[in-house]
Amino acid sequence: MKRRRSLFIHLSYIRILAKKFAIVLLFISAFVLMLLNKTETLIVEKTSSVATDMVSPLVDVLVVPARAVAGVYDYFRELKEVYKDNQALREENKKLLDLYDKTRVLEIENKLLSNLLNYVAPPEAKYITARVIAEEGDAFSHSLIAYTGGNVKKGQVALSERGVIGRVDQVGQMYSKIILITDINSKIPVMVERTRVRGILSGDNTPQPKMVFIPLDAELNVGDRIVTSGVAGVFPSGLPVGKIVSVEKNNVKIKPFNNLDRLEYVRIVDYGLDGVIADDDDKNGE
Repeated sequence: MKRRRSLFIHLSYIRILAKKFAIVLLFISAFVLMLLNKTETLIVEKTSSVATDMVSPLVDVLVVPARAVAGVYDYFRELKEVYKDNQALREENKKLLDLYDKTRVLEIENKLLSNLLNYVAPPEAKYITARVIAEEGDAFSHSLIAYTGGNVKKGQVALSERGVIGRVDQVGQMYSKIILITDINSKIPVMVERTRVRGILSGDNTPQPKMVFIPLDAELNVGDRIVTSGVAGVFPSGLPVGKIVSVEKNNVKIKPFNNLDRLEYVRIVDYGLDGVIADDDDKNGE
C-alpha cells in the first residue's frame, strides 16, 4: 500500500515537472520561431535586393530596343498625322488664295463698275486638269507639254493654284504645248492692280518677264500686283500674274506668282473666248 502511494506521489511530481517543462519548451519554441521568421525576412529582403541589382541592368538593356521600336512607331504615326494635316492645309490654302484673288478683283471692279448700267458679265469658265509630262526650258523657248486628251483649244488659259502660267499654243490628239509667260513669244495684256495702269507682259526667256508699253507717267512701285487686263479678249480680266520686283527706266521686271520650274499639274481654262486666237488649220483654210 505504501509502495502504491509512493509511486502515485512520484508520478504526480513527474507530471508537474512535465507541465512546467512543456511551458518552458513552448516559450522557447515560440521565441525561436519568431527569431527564425525575422531572420528569414531579412534574408528574403537581402536576396531580393541582390536579385534586383543584378536583373535591373539586364532589363534596361532588353527594354532599349522595345523603346526604340515604340519611338519609331510613334514618330511615323505622328508623321502620318502631320502629312494629313499638311495636305488639308494645302487644300485650304489653295481655296483661300483663290478666294482672296477673286475678292480683290471684285472689290476693284465694283468701284469701277458701280455707275455702269449695261455691264455684261463674262461667260462661266470651264476647265480640265492636265499633268505635265515634259518641260522645254532653254535659251530659245520656255514651254510645257501636258497630257490634255485633246479636250482643249488653242489660246485657252493655263493656270496653276496661284495664277496665270501661260496659254495653249499647240493642240494634238492627246498632248498639248503650253507656252509659258516667260517665253520670248509670250505677250499678255496686263495691268497694275492698284493703279489700273495697263501694259504688256513680254517674256524674254528669263525667269522674270518684262512689263512694256507702259505710260511714261505711270505710277509703279515694287510689290505692286500684276493681273490680266482683259484687253484684246485673249485673257479675261483680273487673273493674278505676278508682282513688280524692280522698276528701272524701260525695264520693269515682274516675278510670276508661280514657280514655273516645278509645275506638275496645270489647269486649262475655257473662258468662252473661242475664235480669238485662230488655230493654224483655220488660218491655212482662209
